[in-house]
Amino acid sequence: MCTKGSGPILIPRYFFAKDFEQFYPYFLSQPHQKRVFSKGAYLWEPNTPFEKIHYIISGVAQNYAEHENGHRKIISFHGSGTVFPGYHQYDFKIERSLITRAISDMEVLEFTKDEFRTMFETNPALSANLVDWYSMYVNRLLYETAHQGYNHSFLKLCNLLYLLLGSQNSIRKHVIDITQDDIADLLGISRVNLTRGLSELRSQNIIRTHRKQIEVIDLPALAQYCSLETLSPLCFV
Repeated sequence: MCTKGSGPILIPRYFFAKDFEQFYPYFLSQPHQKRVFSKGAYLWEPNTPFEKIHYIISGVAQNYAEHENGHRKIISFHGSGTVFPGYHQYDFKIERSLITRAISDMEVLEFTKDEFRTMFETNPALSANLVDWYSMYVNRLLYETAHQGYNHSFLKLCNLLYLLLGSQNSIRKHVIDITQDDIADLLGISRVNLTRGLSELRSQNIIRTHRKQIEVIDLPALAQYCSLETLSPLCFV
């Protein structure tokens, strides 16, 4: 992560992973249940509040809102080494509209709220890390609310591709492992507008599209289409 001044700049993140991996031995020593979720399974039933908290050992979950008209808005992805949905005491009504589903086979450590509360109250390092994690999550939501929501679809697409390069886990630094449907659902734009934007970037030799992947072949050219709020925190080598 790039730094500016005396502290790190938190970039908006869509994929959360490895945020709690240093606590894995500690989690194993605490009361928990080890569970496996098959691809496509819900981590908890839709239309219910969050009742369990998971440390993800392997696999990836997708968190999204599904509207009555069938439209899906992806909020975030959560991979190995992180905790989701985090810890809080309240049951928020909005949670009943959110769905978390395994998009690959997953293995997790599952905790009840009471079990996690004990860890939160007795482990200062864990509680501090949870606060920092929520700060990152809120930062991502504020970015979308204050910035992405008011931009046209092409600028949203360029911003998202640039940000995903800094958060996805592909071995190839400029390859983004994501489907085009997921991009549309992350941005809340139509497939028609997404196709038009991707075609424009391809025609300028900025990207190549592959099955479930997008390869950025001219990062400086992509950056020219991004907003300053997106560009300033990131660097690539």
